[in-house]
Amino acid sequence: MRTLVGFYILCLLLGQDLPFLLADDVNFINDSTQNLCFATRLSDFLPPPYSNISDSMPCTPLWNTFVLRYSENRDNVMTIIVSALYTTGWVGVGFSRDGRMVGSSAMVGWITKKGHAKIKQYYLQGTERDQVVPDQGELQLQKVPPVVALHGAMIYLAFQVKFTVKVPRRAVILAFSSVYPSKLGRLSKHDDKTTVIVDFSKANGVTSKETPASTEKTKHGVMAILGWGFLLPLGAILARYLRHRDPLWYYLHIGIQFTGFIFGLAAVILGIRLYNRIQPDIPAHRGIGIFLLILSILQVLAFFARPHKETKMRRYWNWYHHWIGRISLFFGAVNILLGIRMANSGEDGWRIGYGFVLAVTLLAFIVLEIFRIRGSIGSPSSHTPPSFETHPSSTSSV
Repeated sequence: MRTLVGFYILCLLLGQDLPFLLADDVNFINDSTQNLCFATRLSDFLPPPYSNISDSMPCTPLWNTFVLRYSENRDNVMTIIVSALYTTGWVGVGFSRDGRMVGSSAMVGWITKKGHAKIKQYYLQGTERDQVVPDQGELQLQKVPPVVALHGAMIYLAFQVKFTVKVPRRAVILAFSSVYPSKLGRLSKHDDKTTVIVDFSKANGVTSKETPASTEKTKHGVMAILGWGFLLPLGAILARYLRHRDPLWYYLHIGIQFTGFIFGLAAVILGIRLYNRIQPDIPAHRGIGIFLLILSILQVLAFFARPHKETKMRRYWNWYHHWIGRISLFFGAVNILLGIRMANSGEDGWRIGYGFVLAVTLLAFIVLEIFRIRGSIGSPSSHTPPSFETHPSSTSSV
């Protein structure tokens, strides 16, 4: 009780008409609001990266039906998900240095009459409507796009923001209106509002804790990059530019490609398990992954169905083997980039790592192709062929 009196006195000293509440004061939270933390799995409908970490976030009922979920990584990038009961109009959450509405920045979301989801940052210069400026504010939003989603009767605002100064307790402004914003994004006057003091110190280290989903996601990415991003391109390069080392190129090509296929297959299996666990909305990434699995299996089957080198069909088999391999490698690189983009939670380690691998691969291809055009490498040697039925040098490369 003394704490509440202290905050009301602080409210009067600041000359602010917003009432202050403690986010963890259970006297202001009823049982129905508490149940909102457990009624829905956010990973069932939010897109990555929010779906990847939302189920492990601390959940705090704030005011009325407003619920806050949050986590913070080592770079002080905070992922915030705010939800509230929604019918029409808009819902907003603001951040203030002193608890005042004026001078604060807010994220506001709504669903239009046509069903389109909208979310904008606003800068609150004053209390008048024209002083609430859309697409302005001091919140340092990250590369991951903000999201607003309607699930059942609840609206969810999800975004990532980096605070320059790490303050455990922050004043969070909550407001809502039943009237839609204008076509230009101007907000109508709020129906109600409050300020809540939130203790964000509980978010420290949340994202550093490994969950089963995050572990499987890491394994899936590692296997995909090793298989489709490194081994399979390496095997194709050796088959094209090491022909002068016959039959070494053949054995290296077969061994590396088979190993790459195993890693790629493992990535697909882990991807299926991950999809069944968190059900992400990633149709492009999932579709390309299945397409690549089919192509890789066809390549393996084609190896065992390879015609004899003297037959007329061998020429067509070579064309098939070449182009299926090239198409597979191209879509493999595209799918890795898609996966990194959709799973990224604000850190650039995956992009830098695979970007380096891709850059080295492309540079090696350009340099080796120049040497091949000049005739320095890539031409079959005059070595005596090995004594087995299928000549390695006649086996096509990717």
